[in-house]
Amino acid sequence: MYEDFYNLSGRPFQLTPDPRFYYSSRSHKKAMAYLTYGLSQGEGFIIVTGDIGTGKTTLVRHLFDTLDRNEFVAALIVSTQLSADDLLRTVAAAYGLDTQAEEKGELITRLERFLREQNSLGKRVLLVVDEAQNLSSAALEEMRMISNFQSGEDALLQSFLVGQPEFRTRIFNAPELEQLRQRVIATHHIDPMEPEEVADYIEHRLSLVGWDGDPEFDIEAVAEIYDYTQGVPRILNTLMSRILLYGSLEEVHEITGDVVRKVISEMAENQGAKGRVQSQQSGPTLTAKDDMAPLSQMEQERDTAKEEADHLRSKVNNLEEYIKSQEDSLKKLTEMVSKLSDKD
Repeated sequence: MYEDFYNLSGRPFQLTPDPRFYYSSRSHKKAMAYLTYGLSQGEGFIIVTGDIGTGKTTLVRHLFDTLDRNEFVAALIVSTQLSADDLLRTVAAAYGLDTQAEEKGELITRLERFLREQNSLGKRVLLVVDEAQNLSSAALEEMRMISNFQSGEDALLQSFLVGQPEFRTRIFNAPELEQLRQRVIATHHIDPMEPEEVADYIEHRLSLVGWDGDPEFDIEAVAEIYDYTQGVPRILNTLMSRILLYGSLEEVHEITGDVVRKVISEMAENQGAKGRVQSQQSGPTLTAKDDMAPLSQMEQERDTAKEEADHLRSKVNNLEEYIKSQEDSLKKLTEMVSKLSDKD
């Protein structure tokens, strides 16, 4: 809808990761540098982590777009709760191999043969695992085992593991992952964008769909956008889509701080209404005989009132103790002054 109003050729703030819209923030630039370094080393594991919505998957897809297909055979798998055997089958399937095997050893042999064939053709094999925090320790150990395949001094498989922050914590603290830990050659944590990067991010995405300055964003609007999103790309994309939709409906050509605040307020109201509807749908259906729900509500209100009364009583007690201590101090001071006067 808003694309037509603002003469845009597409939607620049979709939530689906799209490497065309990749924005190289400072933190993403460092992540790419580490990944490129890993490729130059040709061995070991690179670990990249980031909070939800910070653009890890977009980074990975951007990496794939930069790879020379004549040099690399790359595969991406998105991890769920995979067992060690399931991981092997998933990896094999990602490279187009037949995963039907009666024994695990047969599948490993098939995968090793594939790796050696690619090496003989002068190609390097890269495996990227997204959502790696879902991998069990057994699956991670299986990854370490297949990373041991070598041809002379050349490693036949290199792996990049991408996941949420708890993944890196587990990698560096779990005793059973010591051997994998020793094969990690670099790690990087993706941070949200800095305040000054948000305006560039917005302009970058809009420019890719033919933006010619309509709508215009003032300084206060960008500041409000950052305050709400804290530089997290996914949250920013959601907010920007709503801002552009609001702007098209209201026929607004200048996005101000006031416009952003109105959109944020509407989003909050929608979330509140959604929460109330879900609560009503999931709650019990009241009948004439069912008086437990009202009673429960009365009990909650009574408990809340009791907590407030207890809190107020505590504040009064503290105030009384403070006054008493001040009175004692004043009394002692008066006695000291009196004694000094008697001496004079």
